Amino acid sequence: MADRVKFGVEGLDEMLLGGLLEGSICAVVGTYGTGKTMFALQFAYEGLRRGEKVIYISLEEREEHLRTTIAQKGWDTGVFDDRLYLVRLDPTDFNLAINSIKSELSSLIKSFGAARVIIDPISLFEGLFEDASVRRREMFGFIEIMRDEACTLMLTSEANTANPEESKYGLAEYLADAVILLHRIRSPGLTEVHLALEVAKMRRSAHSREIKPFEILQDKIMVYSEAILF
Repeated sequence: MADRVKFGVEGLDEMLLGGLLEGSICAVVGTYGTGKTMFALQFAYEGLRRGEKVIYISLEEREEHLRTTIAQKGWDTGVFDDRLYLVRLDPTDFNLAINSIKSELSSLIKSFGAARVIIDPISLFEGLFEDASVRRREMFGFIEIMRDEACTLMLTSEANTANPEESKYGLAEYLADAVILLHRIRSPGLTEVHLALEVAKMRRSAHSREIKPFEILQDKIMVYSEAILF
């Protein structure tokens, strides 16, 4: 049985029955304002806290903005040392972004010795391919390469605006071993918005199938795994 990789989000690891399977691929899918990048940072920090090396590739946030967010959380940056490889790729530079992710990531994982790799968001990478059939072929090829690497991969993806339960291009949830859906739920009186999540899929493992509320606090994310959804 594969070892578990703690996500680092209280309540979510319980729903995952201990965490993600080591070496698996996880997709976190959600619309704007659901905290996808916060989940990605929490996953990265948990690895660093455990002494692992982490590669974080951002296609959206600038490196300095991510570092500012980390500092604002009050996390112990002493655990980072030289174990965090943080890089921002410009998705408008098509050739650079494609080559960096497709051709260079595999060798970087090996040379750096990364146990966790995050791409935030993968949907911007997918969007570089205008033709749907090319996008599908490139994504399947990329995922096959990543399956040979000795790391646990996390992808964040924007949700499809027409169907928030699907990723933007409808690929991430099929390519990933585990899928975590983030939801924004308006209260019946339309007076406030609640956040909730579900583990929609987890290959080779049982998992909770309930939808649970969560909060993004100053220094962590809390999933209330014992709560009943409003």
